[in-house]
Amino acid sequence: MNREARTRMRVLVIDDEPDVLLLCRVNFEFAGHEVLEASDGEDGFTAARDRHPDVIVLDMMLPRKDGIAILGELHREPATREIPVVMLTARTRGADQLRGYEAGADEYVTKPFSPKDLATLVERVAEMSPEERSAHRAQAVENLAGFAS
Repeated sequence: MNREARTRMRVLVIDDEPDVLLLCRVNFEFAGHEVLEASDGEDGFTAARDRHPDVIVLDMMLPRKDGIAILGELHREPATREIPVVMLTARTRGADQLRGYEAGADEYVTKPFSPKDLATLVERVAEMSPEERSAHRAQAVENLAGFAS
């Protein structure tokens, strides 16, 4: 997708690391997107419900509510259940990735990460239909099934 053809998206980044929030904000804004931020799980879920982002970038380890709990709430809430979610976390183990996909993450990116690659991935996930995202999650779960604890 070239820069001119891109649709401006509203991206919600939920992460408790100020440097990650800044890096994401700069890169998503450079790509032409609006950026919303939350630094803990409670505020992140509230922002998702009230601000209706096009896509969410979600850390797994957060104060007040972790990423897995937020995924569950997002999928139970009619207003948020179809919002694509990209996990962005320091948890690199296969079992953690499996847990993220099983909870409803559409993609799983580990820190450290390439901000440019993250922006491209987020755009790709946002363009996928709910059915495509579901099939992708199912394939990821199947691929990671050997890592179950």
